[in-house]
Amino acid sequence: MGTFIGHIVPGLAFFLLGLWHLFNNIKAYKLRGHSSFESRHWYPFNTPLCTIKHLELLLIFSFSIFAIAIQILDYPLLQFTFKPNNFEHAAMFLHLAIYACSALAAELTRSPNVLSGIVGVLASSVFGQELLLLHFHSADHSGLEGHYHLLLQLIVLASLLSAMAAAGFPSSFSAAIIRSMSVMFQGCWFMDMGFMLWVPNLVPKGCFATLGEDPKMFGAVICGTEEANLRAMALANLQFSWILAGILIFTVILCLTSAEKCTHSNVSNEYEKLHNSRTLDLGQIVREADGHKQLHP
Repeated sequence: MGTFIGHIVPGLAFFLLGLWHLFNNIKAYKLRGHSSFESRHWYPFNTPLCTIKHLELLLIFSFSIFAIAIQILDYPLLQFTFKPNNFEHAAMFLHLAIYACSALAAELTRSPNVLSGIVGVLASSVFGQELLLLHFHSADHSGLEGHYHLLLQLIVLASLLSAMAAAGFPSSFSAAIIRSMSVMFQGCWFMDMGFMLWVPNLVPKGCFATLGEDPKMFGAVICGTEEANLRAMALANLQFSWILAGILIFTVILCLTSAEKCTHSNVSNEYEKLHNSRTLDLGQIVREADGHKQLHP
């Protein structure tokens, strides 16, 4: 993953996955309401084609297997590599593949309710293993690159805690929303790292990227002075705050839009009920008047 593409592609995948869950969680809360809301570990594609109902799980599993193969095989030479760094990255995707495969098996065997708790544990283990392998990474992420990875660990920790909360309390809308936003945040931060650490022209002022073993890979970003290093870390902190603010604003807009539509729908339903009740009352009055005329011609 120590390349520009190695951060952009997984980052985009995480961002789209979190965005998909965010939309579906808000939609489910709008349709079911607070009392009957229940978050899911994955969401089906509601289309007439039942073959792509499990598209989310199939894409996650396929992407994980592909990522594992890329890490183990030395692309483009297609030779096995035994670098601990690559095996650590492959282990992260392995747990993601186990989760997707288990969730798909639960659906195909028609036992999603029985295995729902297990699938929730596996979803949490994905972020748990990611946090473990990032914290005890064999690669020496020091300096600016280490600071970016430290901030990444904070996001993964939020994903872990929210995934555990959603698994234990599936009716919690807050846990489901935080889990979705944290996955989106992971994707955005991966892409931000790809641009800021692996594009030489975007490396902060006073710092420069050094070549690793592979000429196409930049092993680390080194700052010439302590002042440049502090300025680069401050810029990373600002990027972290700005990205989080953008995700929060986007989420609030989605929730407000959904709440407005839901309010209009409720008002229409109440008006229809009131109109029907008045129609029934008027009909009853007419019938009573006709009965009175028959009794007193």
